[in-house]
Amino acid sequence: MAKNRVSATVNGDAVEFLCETQQTLLDVLRDELRLTGTKEGCGTGDCGACSVTVDGRLMCSCLMLGVEAQGKSIKTIEGMANGEALHPLQRKFLEHAALQCGVCTPGMLIAARSLLERNPDPTEQEVRYGLAGNLCRCTGYHKIVEAVLDAAREMRGA
Repeated sequence: MAKNRVSATVNGDAVEFLCETQQTLLDVLRDELRLTGTKEGCGTGDCGACSVTVDGRLMCSCLMLGVEAQGKSIKTIEGMANGEALHPLQRKFLEHAALQCGVCTPGMLIAARSLLERNPDPTEQEVRYGLAGNLCRCTGYHKIVEAVLDAAREMRGA
């Protein structure tokens, strides 16, 4: 089967990859680009574990084809930290013990970052709504919500 050549920007870096027409962006990220931080939870867009942003829009990478990434800017969990310095959301997830098995964590962090980019001062209800597409089977959600609210305060300088 012929492969498609795709050029995109991933975490600020220009990349080129070959992918089959039916290959998902999730599979391209993990198998072709070796960015394994993005997790597959359900493969149907129901859990949010594979969340990335594409041109600033939160997406489930299991629902997008790799060929659709042509010319797009994609951000994954690997691009969240600044070198060795963790993003405030990552630090707060650690401080609040807002993770357990880790399958949902990358998607939760990407969804939380997307929320805070749109709304730097969310209420608890807005955080819960912003993370509603991301399922966690281990922690419940209290510590996750608290971590996002704490990170938002820090990022605002409050």
